[in-house]
Amino acid sequence: MKKKIKNVFVDGAIGPDFIANSIAKHQSKTQIGAHDIFLGQVRADEIDRRIVSAIEYTAYESMANQKFHEIREAAFEKFDLTCMHIYHSLGKVAVGEICLFVFVSSPHRKEVFEALHHIVEEIKTHVPVFGKELFEDDSYQWKVNT
Repeated sequence: MKKKIKNVFVDGAIGPDFIANSIAKHQSKTQIGAHDIFLGQVRADEIDRRIVSAIEYTAYESMANQKFHEIREAAFEKFDLTCMHIYHSLGKVAVGEICLFVFVSSPHRKEVFEALHHIVEEIKTHVPVFGKELFEDDSYQWKVNT
């Protein structure tokens, strides 16, 4: 049976209550022994003497959701995972706010550590999400993932 492609996008920043509620929902899943979480936060980088104040995220949503789906399914095949959640911001996200939330669960800790690193690297390399770095002086540039 083919799994449905999920929409991973959230409008604006991913708030702490959303993250906390996601974690709390897993207390009843007693086959899980380990969780690992990645939180991508917007940095106040200094680039050419300008300070980033926010990033405005855009994406080809259907293509990006397809890529997130492929990364998710490949990770389930490669690692012994029980559960995985991926959320990415669209729109303006201010410095200090969360723009990417990846949450993986497994019976054992080694799997979540390895899987999370792999998943985040795959997202940064392959998903067509674009960030426009907005500077304090009202200028901008397109972000290059590193």
